[in-house]
Amino acid sequence: MALEHYISELLYRYNCVVVPGFGAFLTQPRSAVIHEETQTFYPPMKRVSFNQQLVANDGLLVSHMAEVQKTTFEDMLKQVEEEVADWISRLQNGERLELAQIGEVWSGAEGRIQFQPSGKTNYLMASYGMSSFAAVPVARETMKEEVAALEEKTPFAFTPETRKSVAARPYLKYAAVVLLALTAGVAGFQFYQADRNNHQLVREEAQQQVSKRIQEATFFDTDPLELPTITLKTTKKSVTDKAGQKIHHIIAGAFRYKTNADKRIAQLQKLGFNPSYIGTNPFGLHMVAYDSFNDAQKALSELHRVKRSQKDAWLKSVR
Repeated sequence: MALEHYISELLYRYNCVVVPGFGAFLTQPRSAVIHEETQTFYPPMKRVSFNQQLVANDGLLVSHMAEVQKTTFEDMLKQVEEEVADWISRLQNGERLELAQIGEVWSGAEGRIQFQPSGKTNYLMASYGMSSFAAVPVARETMKEEVAALEEKTPFAFTPETRKSVAARPYLKYAAVVLLALTAGVAGFQFYQADRNNHQLVREEAQQQVSKRIQEATFFDTDPLELPTITLKTTKKSVTDKAGQKIHHIIAGAFRYKTNADKRIAQLQKLGFNPSYIGTNPFGLHMVAYDSFNDAQKALSELHRVKRSQKDAWLKSVR
């Protein structure tokens, strides 16, 4: 019956979901935090906990399940009671229950139920689309020391001559001036070229790091509390329907090459989705959506359905 699936759906909208005869799963908002050692930022979220004392049926869970499965409240309550009885029996036998997207439950000392949240799902609606990221130190270069070192390596020495000697051969004076100008020009050009190449290498390395992190964030399903990510300021393109309403896209991925995006659209069509190509982002990646909606509630409901089989899906809303 996948009772934990319906519990997870309700935790997005309610702070307390009671499982009759078993206990209640509670959510408590937590502010954004920064890990001092890793300099990783974690967005605001709801942390899930469990209270074994709240067992009275408040009707929320059973009513929701009865509405979804198109059955009566009494029949659904009976199914829930059977599922809860099976949970309690498994816990008494020493098993540990893995509740998908919620956490792990087991029986501790004196028969008290212990709970460990998974931390993989953020039930705070306001944080949809937000992920953790690690602050990357800015590489700065001080050129003053390099200039001083370069000046030490290219000294100019002049041999004093008598006034008569210089007057007798005036071309030596002009030759010395020309030599000085050529030497200074060569040294300055070398310094400028080295500085330009150095800055070019820094920019290329930074671009590679950004591209690598974007690709990892697009194709890998990871725990937001385990992998550092990067957040960049982007400029959103205005994408609206004819009525000027908000457009909501369920993102399937972003690809560097348009051919890969077309292949992904073909794959999703075979799986029964309604995919579409929604253009490129500021980094030149071609974005593909499972589906798009004008209504935010429909988009969120479809996102929940898609994430059952496609855990990498996420919601992108554009005005």
